[in-house]
Amino acid sequence: MTVGIVMLVHTALDRAEQVARHWAANGCPVVIHIDKAVPTKARDAFVENLATVPDVVFTTRYRCEWGTWGIVAASQAGSELMLARFPNVRHVYLASGSCLPLRAVSELVSYLAARPHTDFIESATTADVPWTVGGLDHERFTLRFPFSWKRHRYLFDKAVAVQRRLHMKRRLPAGVVPHMGSQWWCLTRQTLSAILQDPDRAEYDRFFKRVWIPDESYFQTLSRKYARRIESRSLTLSKFDFQGKPHIFYDDHLQLLRRSDCFVARKIWPHADRLYEAFLIDAGTALKRTEPNPGKIDRVFAKAVERRTRGRSGLYMQSRFPNEDWENGVTAAPYSVFQGFSDLFDNFEPWLGKATGVRVHGHLFAPDHVHYSDDQSTINGALGTSAAVRDYDSKAFLTNLIWNTRGERQCFQYGPNDNQDICWHIAKDPNAQLSMITGAWAVPLFKSNQDFADIRRKAAMLQKIESEQIKIFRSPYTKARVRIWTMAEFIEAPIEPLQSILEQIGQTRSHRVSEVPKMVDLRGFGQFLQNLKNQGMHPYLTGDFPIEQDVAMPQKPPRKPYLVQ
Repeated sequence: MTVGIVMLVHTALDRAEQVARHWAANGCPVVIHIDKAVPTKARDAFVENLATVPDVVFTTRYRCEWGTWGIVAASQAGSELMLARFPNVRHVYLASGSCLPLRAVSELVSYLAARPHTDFIESATTADVPWTVGGLDHERFTLRFPFSWKRHRYLFDKAVAVQRRLHMKRRLPAGVVPHMGSQWWCLTRQTLSAILQDPDRAEYDRFFKRVWIPDESYFQTLSRKYARRIESRSLTLSKFDFQGKPHIFYDDHLQLLRRSDCFVARKIWPHADRLYEAFLIDAGTALKRTEPNPGKIDRVFAKAVERRTRGRSGLYMQSRFPNEDWENGVTAAPYSVFQGFSDLFDNFEPWLGKATGVRVHGHLFAPDHVHYSDDQSTINGALGTSAAVRDYDSKAFLTNLIWNTRGERQCFQYGPNDNQDICWHIAKDPNAQLSMITGAWAVPLFKSNQDFADIRRKAAMLQKIESEQIKIFRSPYTKARVRIWTMAEFIEAPIEPLQSILEQIGQTRSHRVSEVPKMVDLRGFGQFLQNLKNQGMHPYLTGDFPIEQDVAMPQKPPRKPYLVQ
């Protein structure tokens, strides 16, 4: 007794020929089905190349489109021919042209000979498996699917929606309990012949022709009716990603495949020369007679899926688009954003850089260009100063900046004059630390020499933008650490918030604050705000600012300065 191989071939015919020769050379008859979509010229050349190989035959061709009945019809035709032509076959092994034997064929033959009445087919009820991707599990049996999901996606979705709306359900054939599992099975002659010769086969075929992805349910369901003993697992190593697409094995997976101890693996990259050379071996170089154990490498695949779907913090990859918030953290490292401080203090940026030792930029999202620290024209990662390039994808600009400078904390200024597309991104970032002095945008207007009508118009616009910013930063979806002061309350006691900023950054060069930034001269600012009110523009975000108050920032720290922890 031996094992018969039914091969479903549709591409990489040269590799399929190589594997078919290997099966046949080791005593396994091979029945090959060539997809009807394969051009006639390529099909004829493939058949001619294998014409002289004993025990290799070809079956009737069907069009094997993914998710349709053609794959089942091809499997049925190949199995029927196998059982009719090769009476010494005890087990029939379904494989594809991209499958590759990982162990000597003699080991597979011996393994199955020791289990003459065991069917190896993954078979579980829809309630017991979490494999389905795309929202259809039990509905693939209760609805009809007359349209191809790949070629007619719109019609497919519409047909499903209409049937759901009308509460349409199909009646299952008597005695049929739907099961699902891997397409790649190995069945005994008794079980397979019972399925193919069942008196009710015509009824079963009619039902499964309108089931979605029937190759994962037809044999899996019907084998439960006739099998004496089912091992609900496949002898073929076949791994799928989170989207339900099969993993492809390349040359650098050689050791990984060896560790699995599986008999066959798919899908193998057609150009993986090293894999084909290593595994198409004879009995003299066979591996140990061990039980197949794909679980050995499940941990590696689980890590691969996690890296693909979550990735590294703040690193955006093509494989995770277009799924929003799939990144593992919005940015790669903590950073600080300051709004209003550079308007209120003349030397805030150099003071903060000297006090903390971190890199302090100007307005990175200014409308004219990117204001890097020390007037740099480029920064890590070849990020330039072009506002047009930055604004093409402001989110990518910020995440690239933080990623490229990880290990060095970044601080930058922000305000209502800047690009607001980045606002929500900062708000949802747990790495962001935002310190905002509301109404500080009025200070540059106060110092400007513009017509008062223009100042009033500009002030109304900036206040509206900042008001929207505050709504965002106080949203329940905000994950950034946000602290907001009105300008009036900040200048009443500026030392404490400045000290807390240094503590938050946590990288001060000394334990004491030796100097404080110089505040701009605000004499007459209260009257300026009153003039805006008199003109009908109420600058409420500045806070309650007295008209006659002269504001001067102390240039020396208090006698007992706050300590940085």
